[in-house]
Amino acid sequence: MTKVWLSAPEEEAQTLTRPRVKPPDMYKVVLLNDDFTPMDFVVHVLQKFFKKSLSEANRIMLQVHHEGAGVAGVYSKEVAETKVYQVNNYSKKHQHPLQCIYEKE
Repeated sequence: MTKVWLSAPEEEAQTLTRPRVKPPDMYKVVLLNDDFTPMDFVVHVLQKFFKKSLSEANRIMLQVHHEGAGVAGVYSKEVAETKVYQVNNYSKKHQHPLQCIYEKE
C-alpha cells in the first residue's frame, strides 16, 4: 500500500482580524439615606446582597448616613437592576423605607 501526499497550492497568508467588542456599560448601585432605616439594617443589606465584609459594610453605611448616599457596588446593567429590585423588595418586606437605585457610571 502506497501513500500519496498531495501538496496544496500555496496560499497567501491571511491576517485574521477580530472585531473589537466594546465592554458593557457599568452601573453604580447606590443606597439612599432616610431618617427611619436603622443603621444595622443597612449593614445587613450590604452584607447579604453585596457580600461586603462587616468593616466595608460599616464604612458604606456611614457614607450613606453622612453624605446621603453610598455606592454599594458597580455592575453590568442587568446585575444592577437585579440588586436594586432585591434590596427594595427586601427593605419593603421588613418595613423599612431604605431605597436603592442604580445609575450609569
